[in-house]
Amino acid sequence: MEAVAFYSFSVLAIVSALFILFSKNLIYGAFALFLAFLGVAALYVLAGADFLAVTQIMVYVGGILVLLIFGIMLTQKVVRQSEQEIHNKVEVLTSRGVAGFLIGSGMFLFLGYIIIDARFKMQGEVINTNSTIRTIGVELMTSHLLPFEIAAILLLVALVGAAYLALNRNPA
Repeated sequence: MEAVAFYSFSVLAIVSALFILFSKNLIYGAFALFLAFLGVAALYVLAGADFLAVTQIMVYVGGILVLLIFGIMLTQKVVRQSEQEIHNKVEVLTSRGVAGFLIGSGMFLFLGYIIIDARFKMQGEVINTNSTIRTIGVELMTSHLLPFEIAAILLLVALVGAAYLALNRNPA
């Protein structure tokens, strides 16, 4: 069962990366990047690198991808087609709803089966001795708290500055 999960997540990451490569729509490419990041994080979990998986999700999905989507949404690219102005328009066909529901339900059932079938080694407060999550967490929140907070404030200032620069200063 573990091999099936590995190959499934590998295919998810590779197909998402190929979709990013060949997609012409930035929004669809960003969502495919989200799937690629989640596929890689799932591969880290299967490899037993729990800290790397959480870091992958926190840094790449939570930080870089959100910043990329903000950048796409805040820039107003105007496309002129036959005297019409279209602002970052994303069209979704509603005829694909049934296929999307079936694929989503199938993925939900498949992942649910994997989670139910898994034999988790960590139960309650007992943490595996090979895991470094507790050590890293204690170090990060005690002796490295000041650099952690400075980095957080710096990222917040950079985000506010990027939002300010993206404002449209020339009202039409």
